[in-house]
Amino acid sequence: MSAETLAEKMISKNHMGINIASVTIGVGILTFPRSLAKATGAFDGWISVVISGLCACLIGWLLAKLAARFPRQSFFEYSSMIASKPIAYILTFLVCIYTMLFVSFEIRAIGNIAKQYLFYNTPVEMITLSFLLIVQYSVIGSRIAMLRLNLLFLPVVLVVMFVVLLFTTQLFDIQNVRPFFSSDWRSLLEGSRVVGLSYSGFEIILFYTMLMKKPQEGAKAVTLGLSIPILLYMTIYMFAIGVFSAEVATNLTYPTIELAKEVEIPGGFFERVESVFFTIWIMTIFNTCAMWLDITVLNLSSMFNKVRKTFWVLILSPMIYFVAMLPQNLVDFFAFADSITYFGMILVYLCPILLFLIAVIRGVKGHE
Repeated sequence: MSAETLAEKMISKNHMGINIASVTIGVGILTFPRSLAKATGAFDGWISVVISGLCACLIGWLLAKLAARFPRQSFFEYSSMIASKPIAYILTFLVCIYTMLFVSFEIRAIGNIAKQYLFYNTPVEMITLSFLLIVQYSVIGSRIAMLRLNLLFLPVVLVVMFVVLLFTTQLFDIQNVRPFFSSDWRSLLEGSRVVGLSYSGFEIILFYTMLMKKPQEGAKAVTLGLSIPILLYMTIYMFAIGVFSAEVATNLTYPTIELAKEVEIPGGFFERVESVFFTIWIMTIFNTCAMWLDITVLNLSSMFNKVRKTFWVLILSPMIYFVAMLPQNLVDFFAFADSITYFGMILVYLCPILLFLIAVIRGVKGHE
């Protein structure tokens, strides 16, 4: 392989930042204003967004430093070097379960929301299956090509979000956000915990740093990638409270989509803005699902390098679909989401940080 061909297969710091932003801005952004308003009960929830975002940046920085110590090596390879192969097998296998569960959650979310806002008479099982088949097709192809879709999709999503917020400024009621700074520190910390669940995704730095041209820039990529969701979450929450009030936002299942429903284009020549908004939002959720499934395949391939990618995709897809169909209602669905997130916090936050500390203490490093 020539140096030029290798360079074409690598991704830059900015590209990695966009990937992190895209995978973070998923289903959570549609629901977090409800949970945050319930926790804080006030406009001050934006403070929780900042606190949680800064914590995510710190954790992401540590994860990036771990991956950067072992350039061009997979998670399984450097876990084996730091701990031992048996521990690496167990840890990587658990990561595969976590990423599979995350894909199941995302595709079921697509099914639920699409049925509620777009396809009223279509069974959620068919919507979910159709979306999974498209994700499956994407993952079987080129990994770099899949990651580069974020460069195309994320700007479109951000522009549509900006347009939605622009047209809701006329509905913003200053009385809904008063009084300012009325929340105590306990409710702000609870809000930080709640909104922290919506920052899941930046842990992809553990697995995709091996594809970066300059792995040592992974920490900067995490900071860049998380700055976009932090600003976006703050803005969306402020508008959701300003338009609906904290009491109303608490009772909305998907406050961000309901915000889009309030948009009225001048002249009345276009209605159902929320349909366009959600259709565009499917693009970023598609990228999120594709990356999580690709990470599952990447980790399995690192443990069993003689098995082809296509085989893993075809084997995993039925299991992912079966798990996605297990929640019977919205209560089960949101409980399922919380369980996955807490499992991930232990597995892909705490365990890698412990690996990083062990690597530093023992002086274990990889070689490019």
